Amino acid sequence: MTKDDKVTFPFGKKTMEGTVEQVNQKTVYIRADFPKHKGKLVVRKIKDVK
Repeated sequence: MTKDDKVTFPFGKKTMEGTVEQVNQKTVYIRADFPKHKGKLVVRKIKDVK
């Protein structure tokens, strides 16, 4: 997993798609477009991201 990869991540009861911004040792920063908030930065654990 590197920067600018497309990934899916869990959000509530559904999954969303976003782009990887930064990868740390255990966490991933993902930029995703939500209906009311475009370009939101979301933090998830690496094991939760597909």
